Amino acid sequence: MTDPDFSSLSPRPLGSLGLSAAAQGLGCMGMSEFYGTTDDATSIATLDRARDIGVTFWDTADVYGPHTNELLLGGYFRTNPGSRDEITLATKFGIVRNVDDPTYRGLNGRPEYVRSSCDASLTRLGVDHIDLYYLHRPDPTIEIEETFGAMAELVEAGKVRYLGISEAAPNTIRRAHATAPISAIQSEWSLWSREIEDEVVPLARELGIGLVPYSPLGRGFLTGQITSEDDFGPDDFRKGMPRFTGENFTKNLDLVAAVKEMADEHDCTPGQLALAWLHAQGDDVHPIPGTKRPAYLGENAAAVSIALTPQDLARIDEISPKERVAGARYADMRFANIESR
Repeated sequence: MTDPDFSSLSPRPLGSLGLSAAAQGLGCMGMSEFYGTTDDATSIATLDRARDIGVTFWDTADVYGPHTNELLLGGYFRTNPGSRDEITLATKFGIVRNVDDPTYRGLNGRPEYVRSSCDASLTRLGVDHIDLYYLHRPDPTIEIEETFGAMAELVEAGKVRYLGISEAAPNTIRRAHATAPISAIQSEWSLWSREIEDEVVPLARELGIGLVPYSPLGRGFLTGQITSEDDFGPDDFRKGMPRFTGENFTKNLDLVAAVKEMADEHDCTPGQLALAWLHAQGDDVHPIPGTKRPAYLGENAAAVSIALTPQDLARIDEISPKERVAGARYADMRFANIESR
C-alpha cells in the first residue's frame, strides 16, 4: 500500500440537515472499558494523533465507564484549548447501568431522563453543546415520540445541534424522524454484521439520514489479530459473546483468513480492507472504528485511501455473504434493532 492520503478524511455531510463530520471517526469506548486494560496517557496520545491526521469525529456515551469516557474527553478539551472547535462530538444516552451490578443494562427513554442525561453529559464533557446526540437504544416501554420530543427541545435550547438514533428498528426510525429530524443512524455494520443492509440502509437513504457503522472491524476480529479465545483478557466483554466462543469462533476464523488473503493482494491489512469496503458503500457512510492506541488509529485511517474496484466488491460479497458469520451479535439480542412501543 502506498503512503496514506489522509486528506480523504476531510469532513463531508452526515445526513441532509447540515451536520458535517470526518469521513471516518473514532470510537472512544475502549479507552475506558470493555476491551481489557486501559491507559489514559495512551488514550490521550491517540486523541492527539486523531486531531493531527483529521479523524475529528469522536464518539462516546454516558454509559462507557460508566461516565469515565466522557470525563476523559472532557479533560482533553480542558487541557487542549481550541481542540473542541475542531471536533464533531457525538455522545449518547438511554442505556442505564447499576453500580451495584456491573452486568445490569436497562433502558430509559423518558423525557425527564432525556433532559437530565444531556445536562450531565455537558458537565462531564465540559462543553456548552453536543454536536450529535444519540438515543443509544429505544426504550420499548416508551413511545418514541415522547423521547424524541424531548430531544427536539434540547436542539431548541442550543444544548444539542443534531440528533441521532442507534440500534433501532425501521418503523421506530421512521416515527422518530417524523417527530424530530434525524441526522445519523448508528448501527453495527461490518463484513460480519450486514443485517442492516436489508431495511435500515435503504430507509436511511430514503429519509436523508447518514449512516455511522460501529464495530466496523467486527469488534477487532476482522483485524486478524485474534486467533484464540485465550487472546481475551479477563475483563474483555467479548469472552461472553456468541461469535467469539466455541465452535462459532473456529468457524469465523475461516472468514478472517479469506479476508486476509485478499488484503495481502492489496498490500493492506485485513482491517483496512474491511474499512475500505464500508467506505465503498457510499459517501453517506462514516464508520467509527475504535482504538486506544495511536498506531492502530493511523492504520485504520489509512483505509480511506484504498480504492476497491467493482470486481473487488463482488469478490468480497462472495467471501462474506450476510449469512456466513456464525453466532449472534449479542448474547442478549434484546439490545439490537429495538422497536419502540
